[in-house]
Amino acid sequence: MSLFGRKTRARAVRPVAADGIPAGASADVPAEGAVRRAAEEFLRMFHAEDRRSGDLEERLRRVRAEIAETGTYRHTEAELTFGARVAWRNSDRCIGRLYWRSLRVRDLRHARAPEEVAAGCVEHLAAATGGGRIRPIITVFAPDGPGRPGPRLWNSQLIRYAGYRRPDGVVGDPANVALTAAALALGWPGGAGTRFDVLPLVVEVPGEPVRVFDLPPEVVLEVPLAHPDFPWFERLGLRWHAVPAVSDMTLEIGGVTYPAAPFNGWYMGTEIGARNLADTDRYDLLSEIADLLGLDRSEEATLWRDRALVELNVAVLHSFRAAAVTVTDHHTEARRFLIHLAREEAAGRVCPADWSWIVPPISGAATPVFHRYYDEADLRPAYVRRPEPEALRRAVSGPGGAHGAVPVPPSPAVGGGRCPVTAARRRAG
Repeated sequence: MSLFGRKTRARAVRPVAADGIPAGASADVPAEGAVRRAAEEFLRMFHAEDRRSGDLEERLRRVRAEIAETGTYRHTEAELTFGARVAWRNSDRCIGRLYWRSLRVRDLRHARAPEEVAAGCVEHLAAATGGGRIRPIITVFAPDGPGRPGPRLWNSQLIRYAGYRRPDGVVGDPANVALTAAALALGWPGGAGTRFDVLPLVVEVPGEPVRVFDLPPEVVLEVPLAHPDFPWFERLGLRWHAVPAVSDMTLEIGGVTYPAAPFNGWYMGTEIGARNLADTDRYDLLSEIADLLGLDRSEEATLWRDRALVELNVAVLHSFRAAAVTVTDHHTEARRFLIHLAREEAAGRVCPADWSWIVPPISGAATPVFHRYYDEADLRPAYVRRPEPEALRRAVSGPGGAHGAVPVPPSPAVGGGRCPVTAARRRAG
């Protein structure tokens, strides 16, 4: 469900210019002929599925002329909305596609400046969080164009926890050691040094230094984890954020690439309890929880991992529900996915699915998605995984980076700086 409110007053953020880290990698823009073919295929799909979309031939004529003149073209708002929703429909690793028509699309294609992008991300989180009633949203920033790449975010999700590498291991999330090192190199002072320090946004805009922006705490809803049967669980101090807003994938629609298009749904509990907190290359908590449960870890046959994993997932679902934050369980979502699959087949469409991702990471054989095969297809529109920024790799390859020791910083004072949300609103009038 990671595929993918009230208005909130944002705290001031600290924009920090890059220190020797270049920005503005060139965009991979398809050749004119490829853009034209992709545009025509997409527009025919759009007009076939939306009978209110007007005259197809007239739209094709105008798009062909625009591509011939500029090398690209601009989607209408209706085309952008349809394309983003169909990209979710085509996402073969997402089990939560039943809701693809509900995706709200925020059109911020005018936003290119780092402050505008950061402001758009803050507003995205405020709208998506909804006080705990999570809403599926995508925010689409400026596209790549011939000779003019769009902005991009270095964060894999808008909300991520820091990973500080020390000689004796990692404090925080090991998945984010590289991003943490890069943020520190860019001037971020670091958090309090806990396992759950929220990282800043790292925004790259061509022709400008890479910059970091703190997320205002009021748009980062977190859920403290407790267990309904074990009081000691709460004392572990675990928590997780409520909105899984993926931000390191490009949105490709009809030959146009949007490199910054963060999107979110809501969490399926296993994403947190069976992966983020349990994987050995993430928080790796199963041994600790098994010991607190009094389980025998002398051999694998005691199934101590399985028992600890179930209780960790019980805690996640219990805590999110107690906090009135949207979450779903893997059994319910597996049944809903088969409803989506049946609807797609009834509509005459291929529904691609990657079995290794659709089957939940626990109790797979107890869910209905386990017992069948699925179609494999690379369809467009799509959300496409992109390579890690070259500048990010360079930022963490030296001493003090991901391969060296990054000290856990002391708790910083709250910095000044202009909030990009209020600044953007002032510029807008």
